[in-house]
Amino acid sequence: MPTTNLRGILSMLAAVTTFSVMDVLLKTLSEDYPAMQVTFLRGVASLPLLLGANAVFGRWRDLLPKRWLLHVLRGFLSVGVLWFFVYAVSQLSLGNAYSIFMSAPLLITALSVPMLRERVGWQQWLAVFVGLTGVIIVLKPSGAGLVTIGGLAALASAVGYSLNAITIRILTRTDSSASTVFWSLLFMSILSGIAASVHWVPVQWDHWHLIVGLGISGALGQYFITEAFRLAPPPVVAPLEYTALAWGMLFDWLLWATAPGLRMLTGAFVIVASGIYVIHRERFASAALQQQH
Repeated sequence: MPTTNLRGILSMLAAVTTFSVMDVLLKTLSEDYPAMQVTFLRGVASLPLLLGANAVFGRWRDLLPKRWLLHVLRGFLSVGVLWFFVYAVSQLSLGNAYSIFMSAPLLITALSVPMLRERVGWQQWLAVFVGLTGVIIVLKPSGAGLVTIGGLAALASAVGYSLNAITIRILTRTDSSASTVFWSLLFMSILSGIAASVHWVPVQWDHWHLIVGLGISGALGQYFITEAFRLAPPPVVAPLEYTALAWGMLFDWLLWATAPGLRMLTGAFVIVASGIYVIHRERFASAALQQQH
């Protein structure tokens, strides 16, 4: 078990790293293309790799969907999540966008009550409230004026991601993980492609390596995060997703010469601490439930 947990931890760290590289590419492409077009490029770049992996392992049956409407819903949600996130990173530093987006675990906890009929204790509700206070801190990184549109886009992306995560929990009761990922990417590519065609910007030849990088980093990130949750319990590996903040601040400094402000660091600390508390509280609640049975 310790060896398996270690492999799960290493897989999660690899997933966060590759997804952070993907986000750098998203932010870079958003400087020259509309956010919806970047969303389309992200989806369509990963599809060939996903299909190739299924061809190599001969697991075509895993792609067969059973609940079409939920797959279509996830397609719409995925478009919204990625479009808002791409817009957010085009307006904000990666660190600021990550800080707000990291409120997703808190939102999942809050939304699981009305959508999944799950019970949430007062300690978790308190953590959610404190974490969202951290979001408010980061939403005004300058400490003056109204919240930024980019900040609201990051928050909208986090809300969409939370709804998407809850939909996955429902969908995977009947459909395979491969099916869930494939149809989400396919519908996202179709829907964003239709929307992006209205204001399509011709893709420059010297950007194709960035698009290929999107596909590779997205596919690798998906593989590593799947392995992480397969090898180790969620409370062990889930907190490691917050290491994305470190990558975001590092890339901000190296590529865009942007350093995090005190307000952003304060808000990020509140959000991360609250999220980790909620994750571990769920672990204790699950253990207590198992003892009762």
